[in-house]
Amino acid sequence: HYRLFLPSGARGPATSIPLVVMLHGCEQNAADFAAGTHLNQLAAAKGYAVLYPEQSLRAHPNRCWKWYDAATQRGGGDIALIVQMIGKIVAEHGIDLSRIYACGISAGAAMAQILALTHPQLIAAVGMHSGPVFGVSRNAVGAYGVMQHGSSRALAPIEKLMARSPDFPCMPAILITGDDDKIVRPVNQLQVTGQFLLLNHAAGLLPSLPVTKAFGRTSKQFPRKNTMTIRDFAAGAKVLVRSVHIARLGHAWSGGDETLPFNAKGPDAGKLMLAFFSRHRRKQ
Repeated sequence: HYRLFLPSGARGPATSIPLVVMLHGCEQNAADFAAGTHLNQLAAAKGYAVLYPEQSLRAHPNRCWKWYDAATQRGGGDIALIVQMIGKIVAEHGIDLSRIYACGISAGAAMAQILALTHPQLIAAVGMHSGPVFGVSRNAVGAYGVMQHGSSRALAPIEKLMARSPDFPCMPAILITGDDDKIVRPVNQLQVTGQFLLLNHAAGLLPSLPVTKAFGRTSKQFPRKNTMTIRDFAAGAKVLVRSVHIARLGHAWSGGDETLPFNAKGPDAGKLMLAFFSRHRRKQ
């Protein structure tokens, strides 16, 4: 199952609009993710379509995507079904093939990365919010260990991928995490950053000077405002990897509807994602 948002003016195959594939986390469904992130409203303003694939309860009782499954990591399983969905939407609604983006939170972030790594000619850029390291676990127990501790061999899956596909195209990524995330701990953000730098032949790049922005209100419990810190890894004017750390966010979508689970106050992650995506296209 899936949900689809189309902006006004989308009139079938003759149109050419960008598409964001949004992949929910565990214990969420497509409707929850759309409502919590407000992405439909943001997409309407920018003229994007948004596809929300939904994991089946029959596949997992908590609607978790099986990002740790070996077949999924090779592009099978749910990844193959998501690619079929994208093909259907492209054929029916005239999506711009140079502007298809993959995005998600937690298990959905892991799936967005796998989708990009297994179909690099389809995906122009990736957005991962609170996502775990790719390719170092093969079962649910191992996945939990990665979420808590990262991996001592985080670069190995990317090295294998590049050995198989030396002409792998540039894959820009924006990565967002909460510095106090207890579910997918921030070590994953550091290691996923390393994965994307290696993938983009940019392992030697140093980040730009970090930009820290304050937001929110102070209180007795938190006498200082909250902060967001952005580090860019760029080749010339092109930002290949953007790493965003948000203090006191926890394991939640930043700027989401906090009345819904896995959403919290903060800088709007949806706006950050769309702004990053707008700078990248896939050469056809």
